[in-house]
Amino acid sequence: MVVMSDGDALLGAVDDRGIRELALNRPDKANALNAGIVRRLHALLDEIGDETRVLVVKGAGRHFCGGFDFEGVEAQSEGDLVLRFVQINELLARLRRAPYLTVAWVRGAAFGAGADIVCACAWRYGAARARFRFPGFQFGVALGTRRLAELIGAQRAREVLAGNQTLDATAAHAAGLLSEVIDEADFETRLATLDAATAGLDRAARRALLRVTAGADHDADLADLVRSVARPGIHERIARYRQATAA
Repeated sequence: MVVMSDGDALLGAVDDRGIRELALNRPDKANALNAGIVRRLHALLDEIGDETRVLVVKGAGRHFCGGFDFEGVEAQSEGDLVLRFVQINELLARLRRAPYLTVAWVRGAAFGAGADIVCACAWRYGAARARFRFPGFQFGVALGTRRLAELIGAQRAREVLAGNQTLDATAAHAAGLLSEVIDEADFETRLATLDAATAGLDRAARRALLRVTAGADHDADLADLVRSVARPGIHERIARYRQATAA
């Protein structure tokens, strides 16, 4: 697909089926979410209108998204950190509430907020090398939790989150996180099948279907997130997590 926007996130042109791509484009940083890319993603979502039936969310390079970018976090105030996490939470909410079909295509790692982006999409396809981890509670941040529990069940979500488990593609599919595991060469064919299967939905029916099946309580998600990030000691918690994972 033709790229319309340059930078750390790329929005493709709409094809004749109403399908377009939104790509995270920081491959040298595993597409990790710094403040700039999150703002850019919000701006690109603003550009999407009724011409779009299906939005494919993907990552450039080997990975989908490495999660929250911690570079320079020591110099940021607690207020700055709250704002950054809130903007990510609102990105997840926008994908959940989108009036078009959202499709995550995962190759490689989808960790932290990156895994939450996958969960926010209505259809979630992964290659055999896809893998997922949700480390937020290791530094006390509640992001995307209700959606994960909605997909894989409350008890399995507790196990994954408390133990900081890594799920490979097979385990993610078995749990319900991935809709399907497919060969990378077959993604376009699978996308065409999904497009054909949903072609009978007019705009109003598509919006209604997605709205009534969205599930998560966005206001509650936001409240839980803000409370978790605003709890005193966020810098220390992040530092301990980074030290533990670097060891």
